[in-house]
Amino acid sequence: MDLSTLKPAPGSVTAKTRIGRGAGSGKGGTSTRGHKGAKSRSGYSRKIGFEGGQMPLQRRLPKFGFKNISRVAYKPVNLSDLEALAAEGVTTIGVAELIAAGLVNKKALVKILANGTLTKAVNVTANAFSAAAKAAIENAGGTATTL
Repeated sequence: MDLSTLKPAPGSVTAKTRIGRGAGSGKGGTSTRGHKGAKSRSGYSRKIGFEGGQMPLQRRLPKFGFKNISRVAYKPVNLSDLEALAAEGVTTIGVAELIAAGLVNKKALVKILANGTLTKAVNVTANAFSAAAKAAIENAGGTATTL
């Protein structure tokens, strides 16, 4: 047995049905599309959310909520993360060091939050600080600089 002798199982491979090739084929006339209506026309593609003319669910439901276009999204970094970096011997922590440590990505704005404790004096530079985090950094003998 080799690759040149392989064949599909009998009856497993059938020719594609050729529709619209005359009445004698059994698939002529409407070419399996039925009579009239949008789906029988050429070029038809159903729109997302279309429910056959019924008012779509997305339009029936009440709208509520508010999305603030002025919102600034910060990536949170905790004091416990800074403590872990300080344990490795890092004394100056900026956005570049946080990116290298895998805590934030390049495009993120960084905010330092006061979750955890900081025992070593480190100089931290970030986009924003919570008041408690800034106080904790300064109490440990470090500095908190806002970009």
